[in-house]
Amino acid sequence: MNRILLSMLALVFSQTALALDIKSWSTSNGVKVLFVESHDLPMIDVRLAFKAGSSRDGEKFGISSLVNGLLVEGTGEHSSEDIANQFESVGAELGHDSLRDMAWVSLRSLSEQALWESVVDLFAQVAAKPSFPQDAIDRDRQAMLISLSNRKKEIDDVAQDAFYQNLYEGHAYEIGKHGTASTLKALSREDLVKFHADYYVGNNATLALVGDLNLEQAKRYAEQLTRYLKPGRSAEPIQPAQMAEQGKTVNIEFETTQSHIIQGLPVLSRNDPDYYALYLGNHILGGSGFSSRLMQEIRENRGLSYSVYSYFVPMETSGPFQMALQTSNNQVEEAAGLLQQMLVDFIAEGPKASEIEHSKKNITGGFPLKIDSNKKIVEYLSLIGFYDLPLDYLDRFNENILAISADDIRDAFKRRVKPDQIIRVIVGEPS
Repeated sequence: MNRILLSMLALVFSQTALALDIKSWSTSNGVKVLFVESHDLPMIDVRLAFKAGSSRDGEKFGISSLVNGLLVEGTGEHSSEDIANQFESVGAELGHDSLRDMAWVSLRSLSEQALWESVVDLFAQVAAKPSFPQDAIDRDRQAMLISLSNRKKEIDDVAQDAFYQNLYEGHAYEIGKHGTASTLKALSREDLVKFHADYYVGNNATLALVGDLNLEQAKRYAEQLTRYLKPGRSAEPIQPAQMAEQGKTVNIEFETTQSHIIQGLPVLSRNDPDYYALYLGNHILGGSGFSSRLMQEIRENRGLSYSVYSYFVPMETSGPFQMALQTSNNQVEEAAGLLQQMLVDFIAEGPKASEIEHSKKNITGGFPLKIDSNKKIVEYLSLIGFYDLPLDYLDRFNENILAISADDIRDAFKRRVKPDQIIRVIVGEPS
């Protein structure tokens, strides 16, 4: 009966995913395009992503975030007010953000031709022709400096920043999009213009399109949405991060009643052959909320923490495996020891058959909900294109999960997750 149910869930998912019918091509200036036609709503969703996240900052930490934020502050023809007013006047939504791997600009608009075409060219200008006015640079820089200062007052931010800095010391992932005060203050307008010219180019971009268009229209609009981008060249690949030869614990004093513990390793890329085994295994260990091993033992049985979890963050290269909890200051040693021991035990023993069955049902049953809107689909298309995942990634996700065995999980964790090389950060006032 359980096998029948799993097969039915996989079939339902497969039919849903196949209905997406992803089309892919490149524009005349080198932009990779992924398109899904959907006429359920009179909407069009766009995401234009660049390999221009903080991993490309070099020594100018924070430049990627500052550049991305300034895209909406004016073009050669339009002020920031013009841009905001024109999108708002037709009910269109313009978005933008930068992360460690990618920076992106997004558009959501009604598909009515007059409304849609009134913002297509402006979107293209925002992405490719920012004017970088000095007053906006000064204002956004100051906002970033204030945000950076505020991060030092929030225990979650202090813990996360210290975790990445120790896990990725000397690596492109070390600092993140917030930058540092000294590098932000030193950035010039010329630095910003050069960064944009280097990275916001066709051969370094992926365009995801979803919505109320046919293929012919999508090809025409893809050219228009990216028309001002120079071809340029793709960014150099990010070098893999190396695990520390010996693990360590970093203690940071912080006035609080609840200490935060984060520990982990650099492990997983988006195209990693162990992705599905590690994903399913972690769902059992700490990624499934109240049904996870960590939550059951550390919260329910021991009462050491209200929230405890683990997850993998697949990135262009060596994304982190992370375990975290918050606990009372006088329980730090016990909680940290138990967190580590549960990882060691999981690697040694592997999951139980009942845990695998439960997690497979949970993952495969819930996955269709992750693509139940155009907005979600466009984000997945962007990831597929950006990380060069196969076009049938969504079609085969459940199939790949269902194919994983206990031996696969045990083998992947033993090879990839090394407890004696764990980097641990504890922020708080341990007794």
